[in-house]
Amino acid sequence: MAKPRIFYDHDGRHPLIYMYEPPMLKEELEAAVDELLGTPVEALSLTLGDAQSLLYDSQAGQLWGQNIKKWPHLIWKRGHQNLTHLIKAGHDPLQVLCDKAHAHGLSFYAMLLPQQGPRERMLKSWENPRFAADDWQGDLQPLEIGNKGGVDAQWPGYRALDYAFAAVRERNLQVIEEVLARYPIDGFELQLNYWPYYFHPDEVDDGTRIMTEWIGQVHAAVKKSDPQRELVLRIPADLHGCRAVGLEPLHWMRQGIVDAIVPECSSVDPSADFSAFVEAAKGRGCRVLPALQNRVDSDRVGEGTIEMARAGACNYWAQDVDGIYIAHWFGSWPYAANFYEKLREVAYPEVMATKDKVYRVPTEGSTPAKAAIAPNVADPLPVELVQGQAAQVGFTVSDDLKKWGKAKRVHEVILRVRLQQTTERDRLRFVFNGKELSEASLRKINQMYVMDAPRYRVFGYWFVFRLDEKQWPVRGRNVLEVELLKRDGQALPAVRLRDVELEIKYLMGKNYHRGLIDVDLGPDEL
Repeated sequence: MAKPRIFYDHDGRHPLIYMYEPPMLKEELEAAVDELLGTPVEALSLTLGDAQSLLYDSQAGQLWGQNIKKWPHLIWKRGHQNLTHLIKAGHDPLQVLCDKAHAHGLSFYAMLLPQQGPRERMLKSWENPRFAADDWQGDLQPLEIGNKGGVDAQWPGYRALDYAFAAVRERNLQVIEEVLARYPIDGFELQLNYWPYYFHPDEVDDGTRIMTEWIGQVHAAVKKSDPQRELVLRIPADLHGCRAVGLEPLHWMRQGIVDAIVPECSSVDPSADFSAFVEAAKGRGCRVLPALQNRVDSDRVGEGTIEMARAGACNYWAQDVDGIYIAHWFGSWPYAANFYEKLREVAYPEVMATKDKVYRVPTEGSTPAKAAIAPNVADPLPVELVQGQAAQVGFTVSDDLKKWGKAKRVHEVILRVRLQQTTERDRLRFVFNGKELSEASLRKINQMYVMDAPRYRVFGYWFVFRLDEKQWPVRGRNVLEVELLKRDGQALPAVRLRDVELEIKYLMGKNYHRGLIDVDLGPDEL
């Protein structure tokens, strides 16, 4: 039987048990499946939570909030209310959603968070009147990494469970084995990228061996339960980030202890390179399903537009991957028409080939990415410009503009560059793929100061170039160079190259219009 190509990541909380007022109905729970019917999604991967706060009727682990008497966090209280009500009514959420998915031909995967931090301990600390609001941060427990000393309390893994302890690994394995034994799932996912800190920084080398052995145990348990079941591992797309926390996904692939690997960036990154994973998977029976993120977090856009989704999906398919994992799109709930329009296309690169796209180089957003899961890019932004030295930014484009240009299907190609701390007195040079861009193709937009913005304010100048056919991007790697030739002598801050975007617009056919605004005729004359 063919394995699913398009997975959908559903965390079971934010668009589900958090949203519905208690007591939650079985039909409201089933909406997690109903909302995906009629889309290209072939498999739903549902978060179970972590072993200390599970979202199903577990005996091996702990139900979400089962030992909390007073709730300082009312959204988590609502989640607990909805879970306990459903279970008492005979509607174990995991069983209900398994049955619902299978009734409509969807594969169903259970997803465990091996690491989520001290959520339950935090709530207990808040509940205790002897504790100040932040005292839970120092309330270290014996199995937490920070308890060994030698790490700063601000390090993200300080309160994480230490996988060097057999008790931590065993408890998670027991939860996995329970799910495999009790529920008719099609596979199991470990979300290793959620809070990817598993070992004390001084013990990562030994931890890498320990983690590999544990992954092997999980894979053996999955196959023992049913040889047709899959183990899916979601990991940082940055291999250096993986190794820094004790994860060796390429080694696991070569050992044959993973059936599908999901490399994940922390935000939308159409230029992410998955070639190392694709190469390691050859002849190993392992599928590569890169995560297509929806989070942009720019000053203008929170979630990716359809043009950004197409750019990422087309670049990923062009790398000969086996499928796409739709990651964190549940943040768009409740799903509207534009959500389904995006989701409908991502499985079909041939459909997206002549659709508008925006290739955006990842840059800083309102929230910095976690260090271990930084975007998988070779040229991260922003970068400071040094007078006389050209700064280079590379990005990948999969569009065949040579083909579609001959067919007269390309409407226009626009390159947008935003510089911060620049003034009207600065002299700059822009070179794209070795060709200098002329002033004649440039429109400058002054946003040195803005009173308001769609999300948060970023100041600077936009340099917008409309590229002629000789300057169009090539298939594959493209390089933009920006050089500060002369600096305003009265300006002190360094100029920063902050944003780079390439937009490609297509026509539906040769000489076709782009809508009513594109023509001089009124609607009655068309």
